[in-house]
Amino acid sequence: MPTPPRVILLMGPTASGKTGLALEIARRFPCEIVSVDSALVYRGMDIGTAKPSAAEQALCPHHLIDIIDPPDAYSAAQFHADANRLIATINARGKHALLVGGTMMYFKALRDGLSALPQADAGLRAEIDREAAILGWPALHARLAALDPVTAARLEPNDAQRIQRALEVCLLAAAPMSQLLERGREQAAVFDALSLALVPAERSWLHARIAERFSQMLEQGFLDEVARLRERWPTLSLQLPSMRCVGYRQAWEFQDGDYDHATFVGKGIAATRQLAKRQLTWIRGMDTLTLAAEAPDMTSAALSAVASHIEGRPLPDTLAYRGAY
Repeated sequence: MPTPPRVILLMGPTASGKTGLALEIARRFPCEIVSVDSALVYRGMDIGTAKPSAAEQALCPHHLIDIIDPPDAYSAAQFHADANRLIATINARGKHALLVGGTMMYFKALRDGLSALPQADAGLRAEIDREAAILGWPALHARLAALDPVTAARLEPNDAQRIQRALEVCLLAAAPMSQLLERGREQAAVFDALSLALVPAERSWLHARIAERFSQMLEQGFLDEVARLRERWPTLSLQLPSMRCVGYRQAWEFQDGDYDHATFVGKGIAATRQLAKRQLTWIRGMDTLTLAAEAPDMTSAALSAVASHIEGRPLPDTLAYRGAY
C-alpha cells in the first residue's frame, strides 16, 4: 500500500492567531496552505474576513481563496472534493498540505467524510425563512430537534444559517442530516493528519483580540467594502451565505439604518464572540492536539509537533493541552 500523505490541520476560533502560525510553519517546512474558511472563498470580501494580504499569500502558495463571487454558494461537499484533490496534487509536488481555518464543518467533512446531501432548494429555503420571521429561529431549532436531535444538539438556537440547512436536508432527504453524514464516513480521505487546535486559556484574551481586530477592520474601510459589494452585485441580500458572515450582516443592517454606529460595533463584536464560542464547541468534540493560543511558547510547540509529524516521529506528550476557555 502507498504511504498516505502527511498533512497538517490547523484550526481555532476567529482571532486566535491561525494565519500567523500557518505562515511560520510554511516558512520552516515545505508546505502549501489550503484555506478551510467558508468566507475566504468570496472575491471582494477581504477586510471583514481578515483575509491574508497579498504579501502574506505571496510567501507560499495559497488555495481556496477568492474562488467564487459573493452571490454564489460554496458547500461542505465542494470543499471536501476540492481539498482532497489539492492534498493529492500538493503531495505529488513533494510538499505537505497545511489546511488552515475556522470552518469546523469543513474540517469534519475532510476527516470524517461527507455523505451526498441534497442540493439547496431556493423555494424551501424561502419558506423556512418566512416561518423563522414569524416564529423565530429558536422555534425552528426546536422543530429541528424533533427531526434530528443529534444535529440540533450541536447548534445554537439562533444559528440561522445552519438550522436552515439542517431543516432543508431533513425535509428534502426525508432523513436526519446527522444520519446522512454518518453514512458518509466511508468517504473519509486517506491521509496521515496532525490536527492542531489553538485554544485560548483565557476568555478575556480572545475577547480583547476580537474587539481590537474589529476596530482595525473599521479603520481599514470595512464599511466601504460592504458598500462596494452591494453596488457591484445588486442581487446580494441578507439571505445569501456571504452576507450572513459575521460582521457583514451587521454592516448591512447599519447601512440600511437599522441602528446607529455604536450599536453596529457592539453587535459586530458580539456576533464574532458567538462565532468563536461555536468554533470552540466544535473543537472540543474533535480529536486534536490543543495548544494555548496566547502561550509564549505556542509557536515553538507547534513547530516541534509539525517536525515530529513530518519526520514520522511520535509527538512529545508534553505538547498536550486542553485549554480553560
